[in-house]
Amino acid sequence: VLTFPNLERMAQWDVVIVGAGLAGLTAANQLVKKNPEFKVLVLEGKDRVGGRTVTLSLKAANGVDQWDLGGQWVGRTQHHVLELIKELELEIIPQYTTGTKFYQLGGAHAKISSYSSSIPTLSLLALIDLQLLLWKVDKLRKMVPPENPNACPQALKFDSMTVETFKQNNLWTQKSAKDAMDVACKSLFGIECRQLSFLYFLLYASAAGGLMPLIEATKWSAQEYKIKGGAQQLSELLADRIGRGNILLSSRVSHILQNKDSVVVRTEDATFSCKRVIVTCPPHLAAKIHYEPSLPSKRESLTQNMPVGHYIKFIITYPTAFWREKGYSGEIVCNGCFDSPLSFTFDATSSTGNPALVGFIAAGQALEWSQKTFEERKDGVINGLVKFLGPEAAAYIQYTEKDWSQEPYSGGCPVNVMVPGMITYFHPYLRKPCGSFKNIGFNRFLSFKRREYFLSSLTFKFQLIHFQDYNRIHWAGTETATAWCGYMSGAIQSGIRAANEVLRHINP
Repeated sequence: VLTFPNLERMAQWDVVIVGAGLAGLTAANQLVKKNPEFKVLVLEGKDRVGGRTVTLSLKAANGVDQWDLGGQWVGRTQHHVLELIKELELEIIPQYTTGTKFYQLGGAHAKISSYSSSIPTLSLLALIDLQLLLWKVDKLRKMVPPENPNACPQALKFDSMTVETFKQNNLWTQKSAKDAMDVACKSLFGIECRQLSFLYFLLYASAAGGLMPLIEATKWSAQEYKIKGGAQQLSELLADRIGRGNILLSSRVSHILQNKDSVVVRTEDATFSCKRVIVTCPPHLAAKIHYEPSLPSKRESLTQNMPVGHYIKFIITYPTAFWREKGYSGEIVCNGCFDSPLSFTFDATSSTGNPALVGFIAAGQALEWSQKTFEERKDGVINGLVKFLGPEAAAYIQYTEKDWSQEPYSGGCPVNVMVPGMITYFHPYLRKPCGSFKNIGFNRFLSFKRREYFLSSLTFKFQLIHFQDYNRIHWAGTETATAWCGYMSGAIQSGIRAANEVLRHINP
């Protein structure tokens, strides 16, 4: 058990924020905007700001240009990110979607088909079946309030089944309709249908205003626009506003200690004292921080049981946008055959006209291909593109990729999800500010088993031992958002919400 340190010689901060991604930097910006006198410190384990956004310079047709290897798309209904883009005087450009799209459902030897609508051209029966399912999902998601999914009348039922179970029970025709549903799940979460709570699936769709805005790349969708110059600019410009001196990089938080008056945050080589702390790192990373005293058991169970998706994202630059010349959009959808790494691709031509394609290897496919070498993955991707788009796909300038499962202090992408049973019991603790429960009295003198018996009797009869809940830890991150959970906009919303929670306590 760690002892609470002497604070007299320690630098005092009003708020310490764990994580310099969009949630953390938005929270810091919100705090200093409301009160410029606030002393706010941001601690980040990575050697950069941006979290799950990262923009790199790559060789291109006209020299060098910037592309995103992390989060990149925004949509017109994502108000929080659009407001920040406007505030930071950045520009957005539309995602190119004109032309023929391709899909292959059913494995590497299945037929390659083309389509031009938002949904692949399946057989008539499969299309009817899939459309009925989409309508049903949209009807059900309206029953799930993003702020409180347990208010759904069928919450327990939906949280007891996987998306796979729902799919099998509601799709009756050819396998192609089921394959299309698999693609949607993998592309949204980097997770297979059989791993995901159906209630969480509905919650995610509800937070986006529907399922179709999540999976389309059209007007009103999540993939409608890109940020000119790259999405990491959001974090870089926020860091400039906050002050680079108030952001410590390569500073992994290892311990958070609380008492009734303050919080102490420790990294590997420094200790900081503050009035409140906002933890914005993904849940599975928040679970690796040691809290003293321990967090409530439901909060601990939550963070330890929210698996993160698996994405490998790649960018390929080209001398010409040959797919456009052929009348193709650059959009490809596959349901995950293991002899080809492609899951889905889009046109990624830059705002300056440098041609490129962006694509993903997702979910189980990503797990399989992450075991192969870089050259094997690259060859697999290029060969797959040649199959869909023609031999010109082999004449690229540069191929680069990021396996987000290997990214330090991310460990996966795009979002942490909930498996069956998690929402029903633990969801309220996702956003709820919570402190540490500390028993006062005979706790330290007794073994675990004796302590449990001793506490249960003495607490009831004599009130000799009680618990304190300091409530000095606040939670943010895109997983906690009630609008566009899992997206940059959700991260920004969560940072604003957490900052406002802190302001109510420090500056009522």
